[in-house]
Amino acid sequence: MRDLQKDMVIRPIREEELGTLVNLWKDSGLPFRPEGRDRMDRLSQQRKDDPDLFIGAFEKGTMIGAVIASDDGRKGWINRLAVLPAFRRKGVGIDLVEESEKVLRKRERKVFAILIEGDNRASEDLFVGAGYKREDDIIYYVKRDDEAF
Repeated sequence: MRDLQKDMVIRPIREEELGTLVNLWKDSGLPFRPEGRDRMDRLSQQRKDDPDLFIGAFEKGTMIGAVIASDDGRKGWINRLAVLPAFRRKGVGIDLVEESEKVLRKRERKVFAILIEGDNRASEDLFVGAGYKREDDIIYYVKRDDEAF
């Protein structure tokens, strides 16, 4: 199952790779809000502020997966996990989750959380396999000043 391991490199995403990251999201079917939270200048600033939290998986120099972690001061969050369809179910996602946790532990976070949009069974299975448990007693509300966010 994890046959990519010897050829795959996980490392921080560089500034010049942000366009590739956006393409990865699109190719992976992730929702993308280019006029709001995913606007290139916002991504660039976020990466400059926390370069270690933008993590990419690369095979032979090609970005095949990525994740953006965040730290709210209490919890570490795993966001925007994406793996190209041809590389799914080969351990790329779990390796990105583990690297995110490692980086967040360096920041002394001991609780890790995720939000999964819609009915995304594959993501649920991935995180359950990584040791996460579903918290059914939490209800998520959102208020947006702008739908682009």
